Amino acid sequence: MATIYTHKDANIRKTYVLFTLFFVLVIGAGWAFSYIYQTSSILVFAVILSSILSIVSYWYSDKIVLSMAHAVPVEEKDYPELFRIVENLSITAGLPMPKVYVIEEEAMNAFATGRNPQHAVVAVTRGLLRRLNKVELEGVIAHELSHIGNRDMAISTMVVILVGFLSLLSDMFMRSMWFRAFSGGDNDNRQSGGPLFILGIAVAILAPLGASLMQLAISRKREFLADASGALLTRYPEGLASALQKISSDSVPLQTANTTTAHLWVSDPFKDGAEQKTPWIHKMFMTHPPVEERISALKNMSL
Repeated sequence: MATIYTHKDANIRKTYVLFTLFFVLVIGAGWAFSYIYQTSSILVFAVILSSILSIVSYWYSDKIVLSMAHAVPVEEKDYPELFRIVENLSITAGLPMPKVYVIEEEAMNAFATGRNPQHAVVAVTRGLLRRLNKVELEGVIAHELSHIGNRDMAISTMVVILVGFLSLLSDMFMRSMWFRAFSGGDNDNRQSGGPLFILGIAVAILAPLGASLMQLAISRKREFLADASGALLTRYPEGLASALQKISSDSVPLQTANTTTAHLWVSDPFKDGAEQKTPWIHKMFMTHPPVEERISALKNMSL
């Protein structure tokens, strides 16, 4: 029988498998470009540049995300029940008390951000606070604290580095190909290594696409993992399931939603509703698992 523990273990294993495939893709693409150009300088440049950009975004990502969401810090005297829930669940999870922010929107949603548990933030919309009961709110907060406890921010940063590395490398390869073609310096290569360069172009086009699909797949697995981990904190999976049902059925649009931060929210801010069946091809490009699958998994968990 499936339990919260088996769901959590299964999602952790699937995430490791995806990371392994991710690294194989990155290493394979890097080897292909290095072999074609017979130099490692392009790899060194790409790694250094993408790493610098990713490190900067890692340190300041919370400030950027909070600014984009128009979230404001709040005090315990203003939201005593919210603070009690966050504090109690943080103690249960063995985490430091995160900062609490509120977003002045009537749409129901929430997210966690921060580079580590010591610098974490939990942000919720006013609509979420108004329309969820205490048990449902506990389920959502537990989900977000699980993201913090599972170090999902660090994982997301690592994925961004890899995707950025591949995209930059592919862009440099394609630009160099165009330069060679227009400068006439590619004739020798066409004669001696035509098939290899065709393979290089294919890798340059398909590798970033494959990396992006794996990034989305990892994001979806981390959502399943946070659902299971959150249920372990509250010992009541039905609370989060009920909250997701309400959030997904909410018709109020999230004004601050954008594709850059969509993966952070507890529920897809560009949701299509909980009742409809999601086509498999559409699932591949989603930041979150279909809400009907998340609700079903939570309801099938047993303690």
